[in-house]
Amino acid sequence: MTPILQVGSQIITKTNIIPLLKQYGILPQLVQEIVVESAVSNITLSQEEVAQIYKQFYQQQQLNSDADLEAWLQARGIDRKQLDYQVTRNVKLESFKKATWGDKLQSYFVQRKAKLDRVVYSLIRVKDICIAQELYFRIQEGEQSFSELAREYSDGPEAQTGGILGPVELGVPHPVLAKMLSSVQPGQLLPPTPLGDWIVILRLEKFLPAQLDEATKQRLLNELYENWLQTQLKECMQNIKDDFPDIQDEHKGIKSLDSASRVVNADANNLS
Repeated sequence: MTPILQVGSQIITKTNIIPLLKQYGILPQLVQEIVVESAVSNITLSQEEVAQIYKQFYQQQQLNSDADLEAWLQARGIDRKQLDYQVTRNVKLESFKKATWGDKLQSYFVQRKAKLDRVVYSLIRVKDICIAQELYFRIQEGEQSFSELAREYSDGPEAQTGGILGPVELGVPHPVLAKMLSSVQPGQLLPPTPLGDWIVILRLEKFLPAQLDEATKQRLLNELYENWLQTQLKECMQNIKDDFPDIQDEHKGIKSLDSASRVVNADANNLS
């Protein structure tokens, strides 16, 4: 088999390159970059955009002349064409995202809004239902404040803040808590409710509806891109696995270079 690369005494061939990429854990990253390159291949930038990108690149790398650039390229073993891809990649990728999903943001926002709305709420959690009921009645009758009782009785970290949690997106608390918080008005005190090993007392303090501002647009755009990217990676890795049966499902758990923020639900023992 004709070698395609030799590193020291090790000869790399077409037969063993995929197993080696797998062994060193870089096969998924390689596949991802190929997917990205294919996606941005038809994106064109204006001369002004390219000039601005290179201006920033020269400043970041402290390159002041063509000689400096040539030395920089030689030290990294790349040519001008490869450099052009690297420095324009992210700008082209953002253009690809907007061209592909920009007109879908409004409907996606409506779909996601219920988990993007934010709340500030007060929480007390205890193990004993009798204690929970007693605390609830004290708060309801105004005998003691929610904050005082949370500091004294709550068994979670919220005791340090007088029971106050947030602002936090509704996709973050336990799903049962999120459902309770989304169904009440600010200031409303909810009676003791079993949740896993806990009995919780809850009060919504503030409701902060999500807005489709520029930051949210970018976040949703990144989410749509990430969903697409993971699908592409899964398909590509499956094709490689079909050709190389010893390749496992390595697309699982890949963290993209452009990963977006993830919405995570806590379990019953991590209510906040």
